[in-house]
This record gives sequence, structure tokens and C-alpha cells, in this order.
Amino acid sequence: MRIAIIADIHGNLEALEAVLKDISNKNVDDIVCLGDLVGYAANPNEVVDLIKKKGIRCIKGNHDLNAVTLEKLDWFNERAQEALKFTNKVLTEENKKFLMDLPETLELKDKNKLFAVHGSPKDPLYEYLDPTVDEDLIKDMLDEQKADVLVCAHTHLPDLKRFELKVFLNPGSVGQPRNNNSKSQYAILDLGNINFVSFETVEYDIDTAAKKIIQAGLPRFLADRLYVGR
Repeated sequence: MRIAIIADIHGNLEALEAVLKDISNKNVDDIVCLGDLVGYAANPNEVVDLIKKKGIRCIKGNHDLNAVTLEKLDWFNERAQEALKFTNKVLTEENKKFLMDLPETLELKDKNKLFAVHGSPKDPLYEYLDPTVDEDLIKDMLDEQKADVLVCAHTHLPDLKRFELKVFLNPGSVGQPRNNNSKSQYAILDLGNINFVSFETVEYDIDTAAKKIIQAGLPRFLADRLYVGR
């Protein structure tokens, strides 16, 4: 089973559309989204509607939860807080319900077992497992979940770690990359052969996405950062 893994779309419709078009040209059996459909960019409803239309399985991210509840605004920086308040204001009730109903984890099984979460198995919404994290911690998480593959998002940084016959994967961000690459990023994983992992990058219409952010009255920084990928 070849799976396209996407994450951290953050309301960037142009990026999501470009990535889904790219995926359609690849030999994949399924698409999984690791959360944070909304936040930062200007098209939260359109992103959620497209995810629903395509029937893409999703888990919940911290922005998805807080765009609906605003319950931990103090956890976020000021620009993220502004974006969450904007998103909360414009989201339809139907899409708020969709985001709230998303599960926090997902398991898939083929020849190998995959455990998916936005943050980490210990803290599904908020903990960052960045590329510098202690590898023994990752190994322990794989063992605790009895998983062959652990996929996480949240950092917006692509990452791949291999431990004998097990894999840790972060696909990077569709809507707001932070690894100094402005292209949208996602990954393809073969659950039947976890030696196969492919990181993909896709150009998209950054000008339009950035213009929408500014026109929505969101912080200009959120538009400018798309051009530099950080």
C-alpha cells in the first residue's frame, strides 16, 4: 500500500491544490493528512471542503482544535493567535464540527503497521519531535505503539530516521514549509516495503496565497514567509 502523507496545510488552498494534483500523477493507493488543515493562511473553509470532497483521512492538529475552541491561545505566538481568531470567525459551523470530530491518532496496517499523530504519541497535539530529537525517544515511541512506522507532523520540517526495520517520518508542510524551501512538501511511503520513502516538493502559486493573506488582514509576515520557506 503506497500512501501519500500530507500535513500542515494551514489554510493554504493554492498549495493543497498543487499537491493533490501532483499526487494524482503518482502511483499511490491512499492519502493521509496529519492535521493542521487550518491556521495562518486565508482559505480555511476551502481547504476543509476540498479535503472532505476528496475523502482524505485526517487526524487533528493543534491549530484545528484551537481554531474552533480558542482554548489555548496563550500557547501560540501573536501572529498565530491572530490567524486562529480569523479562522474561528470565518469557519462555517459544519467545518468546525468536522475539525472537532477528527481523531487524534490513526493506525494503518499492511505488511507493516503505521501509527500517525500530529505531534507525538505522548502528546498528540502539542509536542514537537524535531529533527534533533533524541533517537532513543523515537525508538521507545515506536516500541510503545508496537508500530513499524511512526509518522508525525507539527514541525513543518521533513525528517526521516531509520532504526533497523522501523521508520520515523515527518513529511514536511504543504502550506507553510520551514526548511528554507518555499515549495510545498509531502512524502510517499510504501507500507508493504518501508525501505521505500520518497520526499516530494511541488511548486505552487505563492503570489496568490500571499495576496489573500494580506487582503484578509492577517499579519504580512505570514505572507512573506511563504517566499522563503521558514
